Amino acid sequence: MISHLSGVVSAIGATSIVIDVGGFGVLALCTPATTAHLRLNQSATVHTSLVVREDSLTLYAFADADERDCFELAQSASGVGPKLAQALVSVLSPDEFRAAVLQENLVTLCRVPGIGRKGAQKLVIELKDKVAARGASSGAGSVIPAGGGGWREQVSEGLQGLGWSVRESEQACENVAAMADGPGVTVATLMRAALASLARR
Repeated sequence: MISHLSGVVSAIGATSIVIDVGGFGVLALCTPATTAHLRLNQSATVHTSLVVREDSLTLYAFADADERDCFELAQSASGVGPKLAQALVSVLSPDEFRAAVLQENLVTLCRVPGIGRKGAQKLVIELKDKVAARGASSGAGSVIPAGGGGWREQVSEGLQGLGWSVRESEQACENVAAMADGPGVTVATLMRAALASLARR
């Protein structure tokens, strides 16, 4: 596994770079946002993920390790290959991606080209526990504390994104408001409880 590359940038394309590492020119595919941070003939470090196929070895490069980790996490869902995973990290920041999965925000996930509603639902089902576990173990900020009143807007918007009306979403928030100040309660916890209250109707 190649975790990162450090060297001189010898070529920059729209979606690829070549980094000279000890005399070897290493080609890596990357997002336009990553290439925008690099400068020709200057030293750089990029975080990488090696995708192995029967007929190819393809290296993907990212501006930071968090983006790389989300790229790899997305591919752990069935039906998601490197091309779709790269599109996902191109459109959504790591925090936006994790929050969308935890809050079951299908509207946000559907902003990614190639992800429809069913695909977004599958991502949520397959990745939610993994995202929650990683957030709890790494302290990466993906598990958003619910303290204060800001959770209402997030939960309400998430429910509306799932197709509930404004009135239904606000009522669901009211149903779970008593939980909000509990220890260890997150926005994701409140979202699940709000969905459960709507399902019982």
